[in-house]
Amino acid sequence: MTRYDAELLVVGGGVGGVATALTALRLGRRVVLTEEQDWLGGQLTSQAVPPDENAWIETGATGPGYAEFRRRVREYYRRNYPLTSGATARSDLDPGLGVVSRLCHEPRVAVAVIEELLSPWLASGRLEVLLRHRPVAVETDGDEVRSVTVRRTDGVERELSAPIVVDATELGELLHLGGVEHVTGAEGRDDTGELHAPERADPLDQQAISWCFALEHRPGEDHVGDRPARYEHWRTHVDPFWPGPQLSWTDVDPISLRVHTRPLFQLQPTPEMPFDLWHFRRVLAAENFRDGTIDSDVTIVNWPQIDYWEAPIVGVDETSAARALAASRELSASFLHWMQTEAPREDGGTGYRGLRLRGDVTGTDDGFAKAPYIREARRAVTEFRVLEQHLGVEARGAGVGSEVFADSVGLGHYRIDLHPSTSGRSYVDIEAYPFQIPLGALLPVRVDNLLPAAKNIGSTHITNGCYRLHPVEWAIGEAVGALASFALERGRPPRAIREDPALLDDYQRLLRDRLGVTLRWPEEVRRHHWKPEPVRVEDVPTR
Repeated sequence: MTRYDAELLVVGGGVGGVATALTALRLGRRVVLTEEQDWLGGQLTSQAVPPDENAWIETGATGPGYAEFRRRVREYYRRNYPLTSGATARSDLDPGLGVVSRLCHEPRVAVAVIEELLSPWLASGRLEVLLRHRPVAVETDGDEVRSVTVRRTDGVERELSAPIVVDATELGELLHLGGVEHVTGAEGRDDTGELHAPERADPLDQQAISWCFALEHRPGEDHVGDRPARYEHWRTHVDPFWPGPQLSWTDVDPISLRVHTRPLFQLQPTPEMPFDLWHFRRVLAAENFRDGTIDSDVTIVNWPQIDYWEAPIVGVDETSAARALAASRELSASFLHWMQTEAPREDGGTGYRGLRLRGDVTGTDDGFAKAPYIREARRAVTEFRVLEQHLGVEARGAGVGSEVFADSVGLGHYRIDLHPSTSGRSYVDIEAYPFQIPLGALLPVRVDNLLPAAKNIGSTHITNGCYRLHPVEWAIGEAVGALASFALERGRPPRAIREDPALLDDYQRLLRDRLGVTLRWPEEVRRHHWKPEPVRVEDVPTR
């Protein structure tokens, strides 16, 4: 069945896809949004990753769409959960009190909030959402995408078309299916000149994926399941760049690469180890809720121990990719089994048999996320490519600040954070200045009506490390939704907006004045030489 009633087709309902659709809808467009999973939200929901955010996330520099999402998450907890009076009164309510972010929340709450955001448009008929549909074919005619075929889990196929098509898939699937110029893996230093790039390109050098899961701890109970088939492999295998088997509390610090040991629980935080793993990505803190209601914390396991780096999932055949995905999931299951049965405890014993999977939190029967956490996708070859030299502190020099882009369409900030890779490389975790999102990185070099809106924009293997996080992906989607709407309104292809200074000025005015998007960092922030703030011992609750 071919659909011609949409002005915008968004394939992929992750963070970028939702932001794209929502922005275009608010600007009066008709949208079809497809998603492979049965939850919208991508890394926020089906991948079960609490938000990774920056130091300015609570300020006006945050994109308006993501700021509204965060506000609604807090409102959802206030309306529906038995919060203590103290928690309710906090304007900066953090349901999980996790270390990783100022707002750690359950994946299922993000799903509910996204449904709230989209509900008016579903009711109006301006939005159609096709869940459990993955793209299987792209028809092109010269430099245009004519249609995208999506297949539902039961095998039913739909052929969808629209004047503008957005690839917001987790892996840049439309780039591959449509023969759109793209890059996988790592570019070489001989190409990009980046300080931290490998000497030569390696398409199979890809960041680790992680199959996250939700846990609670019920001491005195026994929730140990079957031992995974390859448990012994994960228990004993040691990679050359890692200090020992991954089934261990010992790993490496991402920034210094020093070996350290961080346990699941600490009896008492110390200046050297101010927080334990349990608090790192905790999404429900029992202390936030009235006595007799929610009596157990819930944490998300997205720790180094479940980073799967043995094999890539992009640029390989389907059988190899499926094998890697299965191995990633088995690594996570093995780490859980190890924690339950063999892990050293703070009291000198071994194993936490009371660790219990919380499938209700992840929307699955088994407690594991619906999909793996994807850190790196195929990346479009675009009119402009963001390099380490545009934002890396070491590459640019202390106090210089990030590159200022005349075609800025949004803001972001995070460290350049690359997890260990399938090439046998350890972490690359280096400082970056607060940066802009240039329009040129959203425009493929050849295809006129396809726009990337996730981790598939014109970054590199290196700069993807800071453009891949939740608020940046939302900002990218916001810019793409506005760009598509503006291009349709003016009857011009998206690339013409960047080529014409008057059109570019009008488009940026739309972003700035109508949508409330901030396009430039204050100068003192742009030059800010940010380092991770030490976590104060007194700020971390004991077990």
